[in-house]
Amino acid sequence: MNLKGYANRVAHIDMTKGEISIEPIPEEWALKYIGARGLGVRYMLEAGPTVDPLSPDNWLCFMNGPLTGTSANMSGRMAVVTKSPLTGTVTDSHHGGWSAARLRWSGYDGLIFKGKAASPKYLYIDDESGTIELRDASALWGKGVHETIKTLQEEYGKKDLTVITIGPAGENLVKYACWVNEDDRASGRGGTGCVGGSKNLKAIVIKAKKKMPKPASQENWKPAQRRALSVIMDEANITSPKKGGLSVYGTNVLMNITNTMGALPTLNGRVTSFGERGELLSGEYVNDHILVNDPTCHACPVACKKEVEITEGEFAGLRMESVEYEPAWALGANCGNDNIASVAKMIDQANDYGMDAIEIGDVLATYIEASTRGFTNGDGGLGEGDYMAMVATIEKVAYREGIGDVLANGVNAVAAHFGHPEIAMTVKGQGIPAYDPRGLKGMGIAYATSNRGACHLRAYTPAAELNVMPFQSLSVDPLEWKGKGELVKIFQDIHAFSDSLDLCKFSAFAMGADEYAQQYAAFVGIDEFTADDVLETGERIYNLERYYNNLAGHAEGSDYLPKRFTEEPSTMPGSEGHVCELDKMLEEYYSVRGWENGVVPESKLKELAIL
Repeated sequence: MNLKGYANRVAHIDMTKGEISIEPIPEEWALKYIGARGLGVRYMLEAGPTVDPLSPDNWLCFMNGPLTGTSANMSGRMAVVTKSPLTGTVTDSHHGGWSAARLRWSGYDGLIFKGKAASPKYLYIDDESGTIELRDASALWGKGVHETIKTLQEEYGKKDLTVITIGPAGENLVKYACWVNEDDRASGRGGTGCVGGSKNLKAIVIKAKKKMPKPASQENWKPAQRRALSVIMDEANITSPKKGGLSVYGTNVLMNITNTMGALPTLNGRVTSFGERGELLSGEYVNDHILVNDPTCHACPVACKKEVEITEGEFAGLRMESVEYEPAWALGANCGNDNIASVAKMIDQANDYGMDAIEIGDVLATYIEASTRGFTNGDGGLGEGDYMAMVATIEKVAYREGIGDVLANGVNAVAAHFGHPEIAMTVKGQGIPAYDPRGLKGMGIAYATSNRGACHLRAYTPAAELNVMPFQSLSVDPLEWKGKGELVKIFQDIHAFSDSLDLCKFSAFAMGADEYAQQYAAFVGIDEFTADDVLETGERIYNLERYYNNLAGHAEGSDYLPKRFTEEPSTMPGSEGHVCELDKMLEEYYSVRGWENGVVPESKLKELAIL
């Protein structure tokens, strides 16, 4: 491959045969799809879009981008790409921490698992000896994430070691199980850990010393890197991730903001604000009462992670990382719970069992609504804000015990089990995140058109709607629907590119397409690569995902929202009287995308050189 900057080595691991082969990346794929998310989806197309997600024929890809593990700021991300058992779509879920950097330092751009082992295995990589092999994980099977990591650290030493692992949820095929590294950094969404469990893959262990990859052009790299860092650290830019509240309060800086503006879906979206109780879940409250440390990921000056310690009450002695905005909402306001210590406990449970903390919150909120509205007919029950019962229920889900066996299959399965599918706040089978589309209209069209199911990270429109990342030429009024189709397309395309580099999403609070283009071009050795090229490449990646989903059976009409958001007006201040005008936004969105009611036409595939 003529492109520089890549290790140009992808390990293909056949779990059935126990064989490993190392192959280069096809250069055409790297040019078109960059790495991480984009390249992972291109590999998944080879597995076949109609594959059963839990069959041995599904592939499970751990992919880095060309900037992963380099001196680029915020470059500590890895994408886990597979076909989701929760949604039936292609999915990619990213985690931070140090595993992505160590995979790159060990000399690999990616790991692709195929087949199914006859007994539990883990992959062991050692850069010093050049070892890459499957090892017996029978003694680890059944252990939680925390104990698994501790056990492997005792065997291989903590220094230069990373462990990525599933917990009991993945082993028991909970459909929203995830992969976790560094105890708390999760590739949370889409059920990637469930796919790992289906393959009898318990963990990936990487032993690698720091070996910073070198850019193709040091002359061009240094100014590109300096420019990117300067916008992150810009003291005059109140929206920069370093200057703004992200460094001080973490992602939970948003709780009070969305709650006040009537954009915090509460009690399974039945209302759009948690009122005064929302303050008890906020980043400000965490900072004042339980915050103890600000750890960070590889090459990140922002330090948005917030480590907390509970010193009193039922959960005294708990120290964990971290009370992020999304899970704090999911297990807090979404379930009528304002006890921050219990929220920390349940997030730690989710991390240790290896399950998506957003999805389990949505599942519990659905179960709570079914219970309080009398839909369960004596088949269990869960009350609003009953956090001790919530803690007990999460354990049942991880082990598929009792009602946990139903809850383990996701929100749609829970709502259907109780005979009321209309209370499932999902898109394509995945539960919504912490933004109500009646108060943030852009998130409505973003949820509906997300290729991996309801998601805030495919197009983070609050960055514009809350004036974090202004787009002067486009509508950014959170209660205005006009212009949001075009806004969402731009966000989707630029995020698809940054996810393929793979840089942290929060880089977009400061960097734009120019900064991404300059860093990418300098590192891989491309003479001409512009902001327009960034957007075109992102558009290609987004259309490739949609093409995969179309082939998988997600055809016309697969972009939708729960009727609660489109037909039940908000009754809370800030968004009172509003619904989400999805149909109008979809018409606008499909027009700018060039799609036919959610389907990519052949002409668009040829225009973007996908076919």
